[in-house]
Amino acid sequence: MADKKENMKILAQNKKARHEYFIIEILEAGIELTGTEVKSARQGKVNLTEAYASVKDGEVFIKQMNISPFEQGNIFNRDPMRERRLLLHKKEIMKLVGQIQQVGYALIPLTVYLKGSLIKVSLAVAKGKKLYDKRADIAKKDARRNIERTLKSNGRY
Repeated sequence: MADKKENMKILAQNKKARHEYFIIEILEAGIELTGTEVKSARQGKVNLTEAYASVKDGEVFIKQMNISPFEQGNIFNRDPMRERRLLLHKKEIMKLVGQIQQVGYALIPLTVYLKGSLIKVSLAVAKGKKLYDKRADIAKKDARRNIERTLKSNGRY
């Protein structure tokens, strides 16, 4: 199990996702990419800030994910903001459809990473947070930080 953790290299993270959403479930999916997109992604030129996923005709597509064009790609480069198909089993897709149809739920990509030689996406079924939920999370983090600070200053930490 430790070997799998060592083989994973994170290429991009959606840092705002955990602040903006309650994460219900996380899935791993492959991405259908072209050659120059793979080379650019391996260099870490992936942006997930506005990305989301949707189900269309029994297939899952990731939208608004920006993979910058590869410098040496010239004519082989594709549109950086194009829709990309995610590779999931039919059972997983049907389960996602059932979860997403609930009001307020969405598919959000959390990270894009290398697993061995494959590029994968961790996809989360998430529910949007209200403003008061975000404030409560910030207050909890501040309280925890203050407790740790006082314990550290008293020499107990």
